[in-house]
Amino acid sequence: MRRTAKIWLGLAAVAVASPAATPYPKVRPGIALRFPADHGAHPDFRTEWWYVTGWLKTADGKDLGFQVTFFRTRPPVDTSNPSRFAAGQVIFAHAALSDPATSRLLHGERAARQGFGLASAKTGDADVAIRDWRLRRDADGRWTTTVAADGFQLALAFRPTQPPLAQGRGGYSRKGPRPEEASYYYSIPHLRVAGSVTRAGRSIPVTGEAWLDREWSSNYLAPTAQGWDWTGLNLDDGSALMAFRIRRKGGGTLWAGGSWRRPDGRIAVLGPDDVRFRPVATWRSKTTGAVYPVMQDLGVRVDGRTRTLRLTPMFAAQELDARRSGLPVYWEGAVRVPGGRGYLELTGYDRALAM
Repeated sequence: MRRTAKIWLGLAAVAVASPAATPYPKVRPGIALRFPADHGAHPDFRTEWWYVTGWLKTADGKDLGFQVTFFRTRPPVDTSNPSRFAAGQVIFAHAALSDPATSRLLHGERAARQGFGLASAKTGDADVAIRDWRLRRDADGRWTTTVAADGFQLALAFRPTQPPLAQGRGGYSRKGPRPEEASYYYSIPHLRVAGSVTRAGRSIPVTGEAWLDREWSSNYLAPTAQGWDWTGLNLDDGSALMAFRIRRKGGGTLWAGGSWRRPDGRIAVLGPDDVRFRPVATWRSKTTGAVYPVMQDLGVRVDGRTRTLRLTPMFAAQELDARRSGLPVYWEGAVRVPGGRGYLELTGYDRALAM
């Protein structure tokens, strides 16, 4: 859910609110997702993201985890300002590689205002870029990405094996007690991955499986929200599970939800009473001091029956500290569950998210 959502703290550095700023559209129920247009940007909304996470396997059988995320945000400025230097749209990106052999998370980040050949987020279909970093959807339906960060490079292609999964009610996903605290949200689970990872000048062929999330919103979190726990899981039987909880400041759960797509394609929409995250083990970051519940038992109630899945991290130290660029601290980690694998995201453990 991004995710991720992690870049709104940096907006004060790129724009000052204008009294003539164009209002942001509200997220409302009753929409119909449209493809390929909804793969592309929605520039009127405050923010959105293209978020890919997954597990890779090298030719010699070693596991790696990866994350590639592009964010687009429209700062509160007057959209009628004719200046080419007005920051009408700002693009951010994060990329990370998790290697259990070293128990290290390598990561990189980019940011630029749209235009001047620096950054773009196109409408009509997915094509978002910051200089040489890019994520796009090709005419044959594949998604491709290329990123080059300190210590690693990714060149990956993602082939859908299932149709997009509309989250919430037809793509309208509540994030709080008020109806406008919501996003438009869909996922593409069980993406088949092929490509290469380059480290220390050596290109390594990889295959794997990934999960893509797309969200756009203008009013994501309630003022009383601290942050969230989110997971997207590709299960071996072909089913797909997304679950999240929005944590309340001071403790407890403010909202929760998700979806379970069964192997036969039937979808169970999960409401606030159907999802439970229970911490099992924590990890404290030596860098930030944040304490994360990196191992959790996820309870999901479907058809009156609760199924519990233990989320076990690939390794504990998968925190991404982006404070140098004015962005938040969060934990984004590859996890295993019985009969499947995916990613767990933990935000607001360093401090409350300011959206």
